[in-house]
Amino acid sequence: MTDSFVKPETISERQTSQTTGNLFRRVFAIPEVGVLLPLVGFIVIFYLINPAFLNPDNLAAMVRAMSFIGVIALGQTFLLISGAFDLSVGSVAGLSAIVCSALMVRYHWSIPAAILGGLATGAVTGLINSFAVLKLGVPAFITTLGMLNIAKGVDYLISKGYTIYPLPDAVNQFGTAEPFNTSWSFVIFVIMAVIFAFVLARTSYGRKLYAVGGNPEVARLAGISPAKIQLSGFVLVGMCASLSGMLLMARIVTGSPTIGFGWELNVIAGVVIGGVSLFGGSGSIPGAIIGLTIMQVVTNGLVVAKMDPYWQTVAIGLIMIVAVAIDILRRKSKTVSL
Repeated sequence: MTDSFVKPETISERQTSQTTGNLFRRVFAIPEVGVLLPLVGFIVIFYLINPAFLNPDNLAAMVRAMSFIGVIALGQTFLLISGAFDLSVGSVAGLSAIVCSALMVRYHWSIPAAILGGLATGAVTGLINSFAVLKLGVPAFITTLGMLNIAKGVDYLISKGYTIYPLPDAVNQFGTAEPFNTSWSFVIFVIMAVIFAFVLARTSYGRKLYAVGGNPEVARLAGISPAKIQLSGFVLVGMCASLSGMLLMARIVTGSPTIGFGWELNVIAGVVIGGVSLFGGSGSIPGAIIGLTIMQVVTNGLVVAKMDPYWQTVAIGLIMIVAVAIDILRRKSKTVSL
């Protein structure tokens, strides 16, 4: 005869199995986990190709390089979540570095005053972008692409195509210092990342960013001004770009007109890989940082693997296409589930 009851230990095993399954589902439901796995995969692949990839000096070089893009990505994450984006960040970074260095070298401004001048440059470009997008109704793609060229042109008008130097000794000492075997730019990036993550996850401003990016009309009915939120995002990302440009200026101890060249696509690709939607309403700072790390790992890994450096550009382009495709599929899956 078949037993008409289930043994207690069988029930316990089943409950344990269900608990374990639920735990795995909860873990993999975390958006950042889906981005973290490819990062681990890339690290393992490049380590197997060349163990020097995980050399402490190489890792330090990677985090130093990532910090400049990372500072801008923090502001870009806020703006993207609100439903807008800025393609001019690379040129704004370069323009701000040139403005800051020119104020110090040519006009003998104090270092703090010159830094404020650089930050003001980014804030003004952000205000101009927001005015064109929010008041004139010009699409963000056209507006910020136009600002990219304007900032680049003004950059070369000020510099005449030449580097500006010598910078004050204090700037040189700050830029070339290597605290914790990294750089002050990386330390600043980490501090900013903590602050931005807290603001996005724990404050009413962060909730407003998600609300505006998710559904502007619903946000407006809730008493939130989408225009004000996006304006703050444009100004913030402009100032982040300015800070990043000045940090690299200090690192290379000259004001170079080539600072920021091509950064805009790297920033967008990195944060989108990290789960920040191009269409607004979703994303996180930890995810954006993981996405940026993937970009840096792939770029550096190709160098360590002794691949042709031009493959870096190809890889970034492919990664960006894949990231946007994943973003679109993610949104479609959410729509279907609703």
